[in-house]
Amino acid sequence: MYSPTTRLLTILELLQSYKQMSGPEMARRLEVDARTVRRYIAMLQDMGIPIEAERGPYGRYQLHPGYKLPPLMFNDAEAIALTLGLLAIREYQFPIDVAAVEGALVKTERVMPEKLLVQARALQEAITFNILPPPAQVHNDFVAPLSLAVQQCRQVHLRYQSWQGEATERDFDPYGIVFNEGYWYTAGYCHLRRDLRTFRLDRVTALEPGENSFQRPPDFDVLGYVLDSVVNIPGTSQVEVLLETTLESARQSISPGFGKLEPTENGVIFRRSAYQLKWIALVLISLDFPVRVIQPVELREMLRKLGGRALEIAGA
Repeated sequence: MYSPTTRLLTILELLQSYKQMSGPEMARRLEVDARTVRRYIAMLQDMGIPIEAERGPYGRYQLHPGYKLPPLMFNDAEAIALTLGLLAIREYQFPIDVAAVEGALVKTERVMPEKLLVQARALQEAITFNILPPPAQVHNDFVAPLSLAVQQCRQVHLRYQSWQGEATERDFDPYGIVFNEGYWYTAGYCHLRRDLRTFRLDRVTALEPGENSFQRPPDFDVLGYVLDSVVNIPGTSQVEVLLETTLESARQSISPGFGKLEPTENGVIFRRSAYQLKWIALVLISLDFPVRVIQPVELREMLRKLGGRALEIAGA
């Protein structure tokens, strides 16, 4: 649990990094309620920090223009979080230049006192990540402008190549970006199809910022929409499995992002699409309740191969 002092310092960092920030957004980031944020703001103002506030339930806070705070030092928890975060970004091969990650690590170490520097170096030398590389690489130049377009509700023009090799161009209103099982997706309104669509970023061949703005639906669930779209992606194997258990038990064993669960009279139907069936088979084998594969046939064959291999290893 964070101490009040840590939260006060975090508020100062947020106000230095952003021109304005609303009370609800600050409360969300600090994991407190809006009343507590107002109390922290009042404490900082009493210390002589010139924080300006807009009135109202969604009022915003900002530092007085031109005011600069001295640099803040990292505490132990912040230094560990930052170092681990940068290491994870590098190992997961996120669409960021490796040189940029290394540069950030070096600059972070340069401002650390000796105790924290030793801890940061120990993390880098001791930790080994066992991570499968992402199946698709995303162009570094696409993520930053697309993220900016999402934040500013600004339309983009993109060229896209489908799984069948068809190349198309379209204006697109991006509502968000999702990283799911090694692939990056964006979801939003496609002006070519005049409907909501999901696109894999590794299939985007060109992206240019547009001039038009859009209004994002306030209740749009980007993650939920992408996961629903992934279930029926063309060009993938459509998996349908009967789980002979209750819906509650199935949810305890299968995360929401793994696939769709639908209760039936005989149990729970599990559906999703998959580019590779082997890891689906491994997950099914690990379940503690009876499982019956409805489709595809290739998944049954994969399970037979894994079962035969297990018997060979066991010596039966």
